[in-house]
This record gives sequence, C-alpha cells and structure tokens, in this order.
Amino acid sequence: MELTGCLALLLLVAVCVQGGFVEPTQPVTSLRSLAESQTRLPCHYQAEGEEKVVQVTWHKELPDGSKEQMITAHFTDGHTEFGRYSGRVKFENTNPTENSALLIPSTEESDEGIYICQISSFPNGNFERHIALTVWLSPIASLEPVSLVEGQSYRVAASCRAVGRPLPRLSWDTDLPGQSQNRTSEGGSVSSFYSLHPLRSMNGKKLDCLVWHPSLEQPRRISNRLVVQYPPDATISAATRDWFVGLENAELVCGSGGYPKPQNITWMWRGGALPDGVSVVGEKLVFGRALRMNDSGVYECVVKNNVGVGKTEYMLTITEASQRKGVSPVDNQLLIIIGASAGALVLVLVIVVLLVNRHHRRKNKRLQMELSEKTEEINSFSRNSSFRRLDSFSTDPRVQADNYSLLRVNSRIRSSQMSLDQLPYSHSTLGSKWGPPGDVDDLGRPIVWLNGGEKEERKKGVESDLKTSNMSLDSGLPSSLVPLKAKQDDGVGPTDVDPLKERGFQSEDFPPAQGEQDDEENAYRLSRALQTHFYLSDGVLRPREHSNAILLQCRGQII
Repeated sequence: MELTGCLALLLLVAVCVQGGFVEPTQPVTSLRSLAESQTRLPCHYQAEGEEKVVQVTWHKELPDGSKEQMITAHFTDGHTEFGRYSGRVKFENTNPTENSALLIPSTEESDEGIYICQISSFPNGNFERHIALTVWLSPIASLEPVSLVEGQSYRVAASCRAVGRPLPRLSWDTDLPGQSQNRTSEGGSVSSFYSLHPLRSMNGKKLDCLVWHPSLEQPRRISNRLVVQYPPDATISAATRDWFVGLENAELVCGSGGYPKPQNITWMWRGGALPDGVSVVGEKLVFGRALRMNDSGVYECVVKNNVGVGKTEYMLTITEASQRKGVSPVDNQLLIIIGASAGALVLVLVIVVLLVNRHHRRKNKRLQMELSEKTEEINSFSRNSSFRRLDSFSTDPRVQADNYSLLRVNSRIRSSQMSLDQLPYSHSTLGSKWGPPGDVDDLGRPIVWLNGGEKEERKKGVESDLKTSNMSLDSGLPSSLVPLKAKQDDGVGPTDVDPLKERGFQSEDFPPAQGEQDDEENAYRLSRALQTHFYLSDGVLRPREHSNAILLQCRGQII
C-alpha cells in the first residue's frame, strides 16, 4: 500500500509540472504585413520537466467560423502541407516541435485573416495561440497630364489616381492658381483632379502629385510639368540699320516664339517671291551677294505651329552710300574679336603689373631687412671700436689729450692779436706812440715807439715770447700731449709769472688810450684767463690739471 501511494504522488507531481508559450505570450495577437512581402507568424512552446511536444498544427479560421488545416508536423512522422497552402507556407525551424513559427514567403491580400497555432504535448494535452493578420497593399499611383491651349476655359490640367490598402491620400505640390477635387471608387482607389484657367505664362510650371500612405515613411512624389500651348509671335531683327548699296553679308532674322516651337517659316518680298541671290537658312534671310538698290521693299516673315500662325513685316530701305561718313563697314564679328583680344591683353597686363609689384615689394622688404642687419653690424663695430680707442688712451675718463686745449689757446691768442691789429693809430698818454701806417712787426701788428730805449727792448722781448708761443702751437705738435708736471730736479714746471712782468714791464707802462679802454680790458681778461688755466713750459703753453676738466683728443688730428 505504501509503495502504491508513493507512485501515485510522483505521478501527480509530474502532471502538475508543464511548460508555456515563449512567443507569443498573449493568447490573441495582431500582426500587420505588406502584400508581396514575407510574413512571419510566431509560435514557440517551451516544454518543462517530463513534458514533450508531440505535434504542431496550423489552422486558418474561415469567415463562417470553421477551421482550414494548413500544415502539421509530428515529432516522428515529419510535416505535411494541405490544400492550396502546399508550397506557399513553411516552418521557420527545421525542428518544428521546438519552434513552430510559420513563414509565408509571398503574402497575398487573400492571406489576411485569423491563424491558429495548436500544440499537442504529452501528458498535458493541447494548447493554442490565435494571430490576427492584416495585409496592407502598397499604393500604386499614376498621373495623367492634360495638354492645354491658351484661351481655353477653366478645365482640368492634370489627374492623379492611386490604389492601396488602406486607401491612400492624394495632394498637389504647385504654385499655380487652381483647385483640386478628390474622388473615391468602390474598387479601393482614389483619384484627384487639379483644374485651372490656362495661360501661356503657366507653361512649364511645376504641378506634382503627392501620395500619402501608412506604409510609406514619406509621401511619394510624382513629378509633372504643366503644358500650355500658344501660337507664335513673329519678330524680325537685323544686325545693322545702315543698309547701302554694296553691303556684303546682309541678313534678316525671324524670331518666332510660341509653344510648340514653329517648324515652318516662310519669307516673302513685296507679297511675292524673294529676289534672286536671296535664300532662307533656318530662321534667317541671307543675301548671298552685295545689296542692290532694287532690293528695297517690305519683307514679310510667316511662322506656324499646331496652335496658330504669326506674321510680321520689315521695311528695308537701301541708300546709295553708307550713313557713316568716312568710315568703311566693319564686320561685327571682327569687332567682337578685337574687343575680346583687347580685354584679354588688358587682363594680362594687369596680372603682370600685380606680379611685378609683388616682386618689388618682396625685394624691398628683403633689402630693408639686409640694411637693418648691416646697420646693426656697423653700430656694433662702432661701439667696439669706441671702447677699444677709449681703452687705448687712458683708463681715466677725466684725463684727455691737450691738443684741443692747445687749439683753444691758439684761437684766443689770435683773437687777441686781431684786437690789437684793429686798434687805431694814436699816441699813449705816457709818451708812447704808434709807428707810421704800414710799418708792422713780425706778428703783423703796428710798431709802438716808446720814449725810452729800455721800454722798446722790453716790448720786443714780449713779442718774441708771443711769437715763440705761437710757433710752438703751429709747429705740428704731436696729437697726444698730456699736461706736464714740473720736475723737481730740473726746475721745469708750471709758472704763474706774467711774461710782461718777467721782462720788467708794468701795467702802467702801457696805459690805454681814451678810446681804447674796452679793447685793453678784453685783452687783460684774456691774459688773466690764460694765466689761470694754462702755464708756460719749455716755451709752450700747456693746460693746467683740474678735477672737472675734460680734455678731448681725436686720433691723428686736433679738432
């Protein structure tokens, strides 16, 4: 009894364990597919435990509620297709009992309906899933243009028709002034008509039909151009208005216009045939010879198309001579060629000028850079030379050569001599007197006669000292003379002795005349300045040393 109870319990547990549908999860599912495309009907039952799928069968529910068997698959006997579905359906998986999805490779509109997937399992029985399939038809559209004629009444310019499931929607994309009207037929098609009043300005304008459908991501466009026919408008043009006897290559051009373009062009002269030597080439009336006086008259051009006729006239008046006085006729094509050549030449010249200008700019810029570099090098060399020259003379910047100071002394002495030379011829208050005019001493000054021979000798001694001083300054002294200090051993050094006083003269011996007091005062100041800043050594005036003195010396010459 106990063994029997255990077996019954195990059987009960096995029965309670069963699988389920992995796809679709809901008992009833809706799908949508397009005609002429592949449709997949999902059905996947996952067995659990000891459960096993024995057979799978697909049915289609008919409008009366009955079921039509399509295909079946047994886990040992294989699969079988039934009736009209043979060759039109197949299982997606090679083992239909594991995955029972069904494929319809080429879906038709009649495939729309409810499909049933039935799973038979052991030991749990049968399970089903219902799938409602909706089949859409991609829209098929067409546009029929209408050829209009200018002047017609308000009418349809184009019609667009489309078929699809669900029913498509139609619209127009155009800038033309008009109205559209839509109509739906029982066969599942829709039509749209666009109407307007035709004008020649509408010819060639855009009139596109747009088809809208749920199966399309964006509307489908059917391109179209409106056609409006109108009669031609004939016009005659000429290359010149100067018609004269002897003109070569004369011609008239007939412009037609109109739509469609006229193919038939007729020329007449004075209502009849053309003169001899004149022919029609396309739209042109060509004179194959030089113009004659009898070629004058009315020329008529007639053009035709399938809508209407256009005509116009041109009065040709020929003169004996050209209206351009002194100017021979020149062919227009030659003028055009000459003008184009001149324009091209000017353009080339402009380009050449720009290139040359650019080349010179670059060259000038390069020369400026080189000049800057050379200038910098010269400045650098000048600074280095200045430093070397300064180091070569003295390390003390306050001590300089005395050439420049000697030059200043020489200049001041000469100024003093000039002031003496400019003194008038007069007598001194002490009895001294100037010599006769023209009688001068070695320095070029007038001779002074004193009242005693002793004073005359002293005066000549002063002149001799001054001459010796000037000769020392002008005798080509070396350019690098420095102030000399007195030597204790030989008694040579600076002296403060006045050369006049050294020879026994006193300032009272040469009192200035009444009109010469200013000149004597200037000479006295010059003498005092010389005694203050210079000293006499070996017959040469030399500058005294001073803490703030700056002595300048240039190499090779005194400046």
